[in-house]
Amino acid sequence: MRDWAVKRRERTRHLIELGGLVIKAGLVDLVDDDRAALYGAFLTVADRLRGEDRQQALALWQRKGKRAFEAESDQRER
Repeated sequence: MRDWAVKRRERTRHLIELGGLVIKAGLVDLVDDDRAALYGAFLTVADRLRGEDRQQALALWQRKGKRAFEAESDQRER
């Protein structure tokens, strides 16, 4: 397979995974699939990550996400 095709597949998979996280978090339903609202929310998050409290916000979100993944994994194992 050509290098460009491999890179395209990797990018496509990455985008699909990110979209899955948006759905998994319930954001699509919470904003009634309003793309402008989702984009605005993402821009707000990006602004926060550019600010002074970047490290605190990132640490909080990482902990919360890790706990959610672990809880989901625990439920699947039951």
